[in-house]
This record gives sequence, C-alpha cells and structure tokens, in this order.
Amino acid sequence: MHGTVLCESEARMALAEPVSVAYCNSALQGTCEVPQEDVLLNSSPSTAEPHNSEPGEDSKMERHQVNSLSPKASPAGSSVWTTRRDGEVKLRMEEQGFGSEAPKTVHQLLQESVDKYSDYYALASKKNGQWIKLTYKMYYDECWKAAKSFLKLGLERFHGVGILGFNSAEWFIADIGAILAGGFAVGIYTTNSPEACHYVAENCSANVIVVENHKQLQKILEIEDKLPHLKAIVQYGEEIKEKRPNLYSWREFMELGRDVPDSRLRGIIASQKPNQCCTLIYTSGTTGQPKGVMLSHDNLTWTAAVGGQFIALSDARDRQEEVISYLPLSHIAAQMCDIWAAMSFGVQVYFAQPDALKGSLVETLREVRPTAFLGVPRVWEKMEEKMKSVGMKASALRRRVASWAKEVGLQTNLKRMNGCSEVPVNFRLARQLVYRKVRKALGLDRCTKCYTGAAPITRETLEFFLSLNIPVLELYGMSESSGPHTISLPHAFKLGSCGKELFGCRTLIHKPDRDGIGEICFSGRHVFMGYLNMEDKTKEAIDEDGWLHSGDLGKHDKDGFLFITGRIKELIITAGGENIPPVPIEDAVKNAVPIISNAMLVGDKAKFLSMLLTLKCVVDAETGEPKDDLSPEALEFCQKLGSNATKVSEIISSKDKAIYSAIQKGISAVNEGAVSNAQKVQKWVLLEKDFSLFGGELGPTMKLKRPVVAQKYRDQIAQFYTDMEMPSGEPSART
Repeated sequence: MHGTVLCESEARMALAEPVSVAYCNSALQGTCEVPQEDVLLNSSPSTAEPHNSEPGEDSKMERHQVNSLSPKASPAGSSVWTTRRDGEVKLRMEEQGFGSEAPKTVHQLLQESVDKYSDYYALASKKNGQWIKLTYKMYYDECWKAAKSFLKLGLERFHGVGILGFNSAEWFIADIGAILAGGFAVGIYTTNSPEACHYVAENCSANVIVVENHKQLQKILEIEDKLPHLKAIVQYGEEIKEKRPNLYSWREFMELGRDVPDSRLRGIIASQKPNQCCTLIYTSGTTGQPKGVMLSHDNLTWTAAVGGQFIALSDARDRQEEVISYLPLSHIAAQMCDIWAAMSFGVQVYFAQPDALKGSLVETLREVRPTAFLGVPRVWEKMEEKMKSVGMKASALRRRVASWAKEVGLQTNLKRMNGCSEVPVNFRLARQLVYRKVRKALGLDRCTKCYTGAAPITRETLEFFLSLNIPVLELYGMSESSGPHTISLPHAFKLGSCGKELFGCRTLIHKPDRDGIGEICFSGRHVFMGYLNMEDKTKEAIDEDGWLHSGDLGKHDKDGFLFITGRIKELIITAGGENIPPVPIEDAVKNAVPIISNAMLVGDKAKFLSMLLTLKCVVDAETGEPKDDLSPEALEFCQKLGSNATKVSEIISSKDKAIYSAIQKGISAVNEGAVSNAQKVQKWVLLEKDFSLFGGELGPTMKLKRPVVAQKYRDQIAQFYTDMEMPSGEPSART
C-alpha cells in the first residue's frame, strides 16, 4: 500500500478539494511536451489474404441495478458504419472465438467490475502528500451521482460532455457519468487554443464542459457565447475564483442530481445498446480540422477485454495490476489503458501530478512501482538521455562495468528474442550488479510490461533499454481502431516490429509491392463507427468490404510480425520517380549525429534529397518553447569535438567548423549505406529553432507535422533547389 489511505467519507470529500501540485526534479528533467494525438491512420482491399492472428451486494447498489441482458443490435444497424450521432452499426460479430463474445455496454462492464472487485482499490489520487483512494464500489457510486447531475444540468441524449484537464479521478467519473446519462464523453486536449476548443465543443454539441482549473476555464469563457448548446461548466481541480451563472465547483456539481430519481437514470441506461456511440476521440491530424472518431460501447468494452487478455493482465482477484495515469486522456491510448482495460481487470490506477512530463513522473514511478507502464517514445527517450548524462559523470570503473553489462544484456536479449532460452552466467551477474539497480532507480522493478506507442521509436532507444534488460515493447493502432491493433509480447517480439494482431482482429496488406509492402488495413470489433457528420471522410477510411484503411505502409515477416515502413502521405517521390520513405533516413542521421534533435527529409518532385536539421537544446519547462541554449548532451558533444559553443545561434552564425564537419561526416556515413543514389542526402541546413509542440512543427504525440514544417521553412527548402545542377560527391551544408 502506498502512502495513507483515507476512509470512504474523507475520500469523497477530498474529490471536491483543489489539487495541490508539487513540482519536483527527477530523471525526466526538462520539458517533455504533452503527447496527445491519434496513435497512427487511412483507402480498398486486394486479393491479398488477410492476416489473423451487475453489482448489487448491498441495498445501495441494488437501486442502481439495470436489466443486464445484452441488447441486440437493432435492424437499424444494417451497416458497419454511420456518421449520425444517434446511429447504430452492425457489429462485426464472428461465429466463434473472441469475436463472438457477447456485446456489452459501458454500464454493464462497470456493473460487472463492481460485482468482481467491489472492495478493491480502483483510483488513487495524491493530495497534500496523501494517497486518497476510491474502491470500485465507491467509483461506481460516484459515476452514478455524476450521471444524475449531468441529467439535472440538461444533458441531452447523444450530446457531448467536454472534459478539459489533466488526468484525475474527476476526469474518469465525468467521462463515465456522461456515458451513463446517455451523452458522449469527449476529451479535449489541454494544449488546445480557445478556437480549437470551440471546434470540438460545437462539433459534438456539448451541453456541459468540465474543466480542471481557472486557466482552462478562461478558454471556455472566451467562446461560450458561440456555443448554443452549452448549458453549464464544471470546474474540478481548484476553487472557483469568481462565481458566475451556470458555473459549478465539482462539489456543487455532485450534489446537483440528488433529487433526480434513480428510475430516470435506469431508464436511460436500459435504452443504451452496445452498437451505439458513447465516446468521441478527436484526431489531431496534420492537415484540416480534427475528425470526431465515434466509438461504440462495444468498441470500448470488447477491445479492453481482448487487449487485456492478449497482454495477460492479471485479474485483481489473483494479483492486482497497478498503473500510472499520466498520458492525455483525450487520446485513445490513455483512455483504453487507464479507464477501460483497468475497469475490465480490476486494475488500481494512480494519478500522476500535472507536471509529470515536466519532471515529476519518475518520482511517481518510484513511489507507485507500477506493474505495467505505457510511455510514448519521447518519454523513453528522455529517460535514456538522462541516464546517459548521469552515466557520463560516473567513475571510470563504474562506466566500464555499465558498458560490459549493457553489451551482455543486449546480446543475451537479442538471442532470447530469436528463441534462445539459455541464460549465461555473465548475464546473471550483470543482473545483480546493474539491471536490478537501474530498474529500481526508474521505479520499474515490479514492471513486467513496458510498452511504447503513439509515434515511431528509434531502434537505438529500443536497444538501449534492451541492453539494460528492459524490453520496451511496441504496439500499434489508431483512434479508429479503439486503440490497439497489434501488440508485442515479452515472449514474442522483434525489434522494429509492432507485434501481432489482437485476438479476433485481422490485417490486410493492400496492394503489396514486390517486397510485400502495402497499405495496412484492419478488420475486427475494434474498428470505429465512423467520423461524426463526415460521410466522405468515413467512406475514405472504411471501404466497401468494411476494411479500415490506416494510411500506413507495412509488411508481415515470415513469422507474422507486422513492420511499419512509413505513411503513404509521407512518401517522397523524386523527379526520377523513386518512392522514398523518409523516416528510416531521418532516424539514421539522428543516430549518426547525436547532437541532432529533429531531421526532416525533403525532395518531393525534386532531382535530389535535402534535409532540415535542428540541434538538441534546452526547453522552457513551462511553455515547452525550445531555447537557444544547447542541451547538456549537445554541450558534451561540442566539447569532445573541441568546440566552445554553448548556443545554437553560435554554431549557426559562426558555421562552427567542428560541428558542421561532424554533421557532414555523419550524413556521408548514412549515404554510404543508401540503397540507391536517389536515397542519398545531397544538401542540408541547420535551423535556428528546434521543432516543438509550442512551435507547431510537432503534433501532440511528438509526430512530425511535415506540411507545417514545409510551409514554415519553404524559403530554406526552395534555396536547396535554386541551383538546379545536381550536387556531386559529398553532401553540402547551406547557411
């Protein structure tokens, strides 16, 4: 047990208290901008073969009982997709196996979890240094009260409840309460501008918006006059600074529904069907307005059950899993892991501090010691950078021991990955001397499932953790597949692969080329209902045979592991007609030149390839804005080369010979490994500012927004090609 557990009445009261945020330094120093975007996405199949891979223990709970017979899909659900808010889809049921499991609504899942895990802890929030915990029974009761309060505020069927704030028990309760009351749960990214909040709130016809604090409240107050459906705002994270009509504190909100009859809520719950929409996930695509991904009750409940079984989550009655909720809940990955899979298996969820990605996450990791952990690539990269930085300051002996242990760890784990079960003596020794200490320092000593997803991760980072006996396993999917589609497992993974399909899910490689690479298409009960009010976009995503087109390119190896090779929209097609996926070349350059932070390959319709480069720098912890000062790792790189530069601007203005030569040398080395001359980088330029969420060049999961970068640096890109002569020999830098 972690910290102090308060009694039930204290826990309920504390939920209404403002959160006390403790800022502390940790192994995740500096800013890691909040990752929040769809996990990955999106067009008709070929002849290629698809690849398969209710509570009531006391009278209080009895009043919440609802007929638990699974509602059948009505005749109205004659199509696998819809764009209507009140639409019903034909569920993709199968005759046997996991795809044949009886569909259930969110309420049925919640009721089942209370039946099974009634007195087990569900949610843990740290306030004023104490862990305040809710059991599953209390969790259910809070969701029921929230649902009645939403009804009191006038929440209409199939209208949205927007939730704008950092992860908390209130976030979960508002989400589930909105669904029970017949509305849509709609997460809104905390980094959204008022205009972006307006788009989402208007698109989902939000009746209520729940905000964390005064800062988020201001965004909604700025746009409330333009939201005709909005009836109320609820604030949960801190005390309201100024009273306004239709603005409620969390405590006031939870009392509102007291006089709403339970029978009214029971009637609404009884009318819900598994094939109806209950949640909207807004994709933050690189172009155009976000699309509202409609997820049904069945999408959430089926995927949570199957995904959890696939990765062998323990049932709480056998051994309770413990996880940390810190990734943005407006993103499907966090929702599926933290809310739905957790509920399905009785997981205990601990909420991190709001500054988790700015420094405090490792402190929470060390305290909670989770049994499973999902990190976007940037989280793993920040850990890697910090550990390398600390390692460089160690004594020569310690560095030698660490280097030996990492070599042993990498080789042993690579052999293990390829089926060798032998554990050499030196590996056992390294585990005692190094691996266990590293895991403990990171708070991962109990963690048997370390995952990464939402954006591509480099092989270098995967090998770094593998060398420390921490296999970081890749998973792949998208908002439109309710989160996961393929997952790697501790006993079945390959570096660079996203694993194999979940039970009951299928993959089609559409129009494969001679290397077996084609568009990745999905089928299964995890495939979304459609985009809200966007029929054309829905038809682009789901073809006539019901396959969901991801827009990602990939292939299967002989063992059925899926490898992502790029995105259709990212392919660079040179003037000579060669199709070039940019990511492998960009990763190779970053690997060859450690001072490089971001790299973007350009050259579409051009005679040769060029590259935009940024340097690793310090990031403002509050705003996420990249500064001019070089990062500690970059400074060390400079010093090793004999450069005294401490700022990005110094390197660029003086065209620092040592640094420019090192970059040139690295790119030349990458070019030597190119499969053709067309894939060689001929020109490059250093940009004055690193890419960031703040600057708009990166999406919420730190994925590169190529169209934005191309537009922002169009002059620099044009300069590459003003001299139409094809460069020869070495790549050249341009100022």
